Amino acid sequence: MNDHLLIGIFLGAAIAGYLFADVSVRLCALLQQSGYSAGRFFKWYFKKGNIQRKRLSLLSLSLALLTALFNVCFSFLGYVWANYISIAPFVGILILYLWSEKKYALKVRPKPSARVIRLAAAHYLLTFGLCVGVGFGLSYASLAVNETWFYLLRFVPFAIVPMLLPFTLCGANCVMCLYEIPHNRRFVKRAKRALAASKCVKVGVTGSFGKTSVKHYAGAMLSQKFSVIATPASYNTPMGIARTVKEQGLGCDIFLAEMGARHTGDISELCELVQPEYGVITGVCPQHIETFGSLEAIKKEKGELAKYAKKVVLGRSAAEISAEGAETVLREGTDFAAENIELTTEGTAFDLLLNGTRVHLSTPLLGRHAAEDVALAGALCSLLGMTAEEIAVAAEKLQPVPHRLQLIKANGRNILDDSYNSNVEGAKNALEALGRFGGKKFVVTPGLVELGALEEEKNRELGAALVGFEVVLVGETLVLPVRQGYTEAGGEEGRLRIVPTLQKAQEILSRELGEGDSVLFLNDLPDIYL
Repeated sequence: MNDHLLIGIFLGAAIAGYLFADVSVRLCALLQQSGYSAGRFFKWYFKKGNIQRKRLSLLSLSLALLTALFNVCFSFLGYVWANYISIAPFVGILILYLWSEKKYALKVRPKPSARVIRLAAAHYLLTFGLCVGVGFGLSYASLAVNETWFYLLRFVPFAIVPMLLPFTLCGANCVMCLYEIPHNRRFVKRAKRALAASKCVKVGVTGSFGKTSVKHYAGAMLSQKFSVIATPASYNTPMGIARTVKEQGLGCDIFLAEMGARHTGDISELCELVQPEYGVITGVCPQHIETFGSLEAIKKEKGELAKYAKKVVLGRSAAEISAEGAETVLREGTDFAAENIELTTEGTAFDLLLNGTRVHLSTPLLGRHAAEDVALAGALCSLLGMTAEEIAVAAEKLQPVPHRLQLIKANGRNILDDSYNSNVEGAKNALEALGRFGGKKFVVTPGLVELGALEEEKNRELGAALVGFEVVLVGETLVLPVRQGYTEAGGEEGRLRIVPTLQKAQEILSRELGEGDSVLFLNDLPDIYL
């Protein structure tokens, strides 16, 4: 094998590796959405009708056919020149594919974290190595076969590389886990030491639904009297809490930590990290039953917070959770409640019954669940030293959490952004809120996820609840049971449409949503569910 061929193989592998790594950017973002879990990633990738798998298969087929065609067409120049000329369509198709990816923009943009950058670099090196290996292997094979046709078509098998990218990406992720897992553990341990040394009051907030909202409202209300640091957005994992500690510090009176759970043991791990003295369990529903297996297992996991915290607030659907080890337990419906709830298109008003005191308050928050969330936050505030009157004043200043039944008025149209919602209870409340608006009322939704064996049943129930609205279903995964429930409940076929992407749904709205009309974006799923 001559020097020119060696240089050509390395140069070609470098270019191909770079282009294939670019092709993998989308896959990298989807692996990040999967929590860097190869199992969840491949469950999405091998799902029936997966568009990304189809596109990569089509890319491989196009590369194979055009590379072979150009080699054959220019064979009269000799196989060496024919091989060089075939590089042009190979690179051209890859560039065209990358350009076409813009049409399929990710709904959840990849977070440019240090981990994803390290993963991308490792994947490029692995892809480069794969291309070098394939190049040398095919070159040696052509020398062994020593046939003109084999020389001519020897680099066509490179076309299979796009179909291998999901596997090479997960391979790179497995290799990087040798660094990432110990690195993350050290990062979390530093945060644990900082939390243990801090004199601030630690509060944990968990539940199947409403935990981000309750944390947000409690943080805003407590801030009227105390210095508060809360985990931002949905930072509810050990890494999310540790990152909050590192970036914001613990120079506060109260530290609010949202605690999420997908598997048994998650809440215990978070409680060991935070050591909460106070806890709020908002409620329990079948959300995440896919990973827990049963509603009873979810209740047991959420109840772990009540074993650590000395003072606990329990929402109505969490009332059965045992809190025997806690010194003080406030249960919704018994020790506090939101009563006489008045729902309007401008906000929510209700009586807050707390510690034997009744105060009337109003907030610009929409939905029946807003009153219950504020009541839960208010109960926590009372445990931390705020009076009912102080809570009522603070509640009037609350603003909605972004993407959680957030009302946006635009050109005379009402947009209810509940795109973060992905649970049964929240969906019911959002539809009730939409029903109070005038004009035509649209619902854009891909359905509900992470409900395990109940997923089909709950999506049929959602479909039945959509009767009377203009419905646009997005995606392919969950829309069929939603449609089935809609039609079985007597919904008009002409008022329900199914589109492949959110962009197509927005095109319908741009044509049909008029002044005075309203639209609810219900549960805008991450790409791995579509």
